[in-house]
Amino acid sequence: MPSLPRRLGTTGAVMALAASGLLFGVASPASAATRCYGSTCDGLNPANTICANDARTIDTTWSGIELRYSPTCRAAWGRRAGGLNGGVDSLWVENENGQAYSVDVPSNASGNYFTAMVNDKDIWARACDSVGVDGGYNCTAKY
Repeated sequence: MPSLPRRLGTTGAVMALAASGLLFGVASPASAATRCYGSTCDGLNPANTICANDARTIDTTWSGIELRYSPTCRAAWGRRAGGLNGGVDSLWVENENGQAYSVDVPSNASGNYFTAMVNDKDIWARACDSVGVDGGYNCTAKY
């Protein structure tokens, strides 16, 4: 059995290593996320950025499509959350400058589907979806 000073020394070394990780900043997933702002967010996946951290839903269509917005990033994207309207064929987000990103959604899909982001700094953006084969679509309010 190790002596008391040896056990205390080992415990102290382990604690020092743990503390050094705190002091020297071991990267967490949140801190490793990409930072962007306005136009530098164009085309990025919101889940891989800090933008998802403060995102809020601005508007929702009758078919359940959401316009999501990050005040930190000044970027927007479209999202279909959960098992909402299974008839959505395509989801897209667009902004006033004509930038748009889309994602196809299978008719039997469940779970979340979302688009890449568009710049929403001092311009409007909205999320839209096409519903069924009739060519109809609906959009959120512009924000």
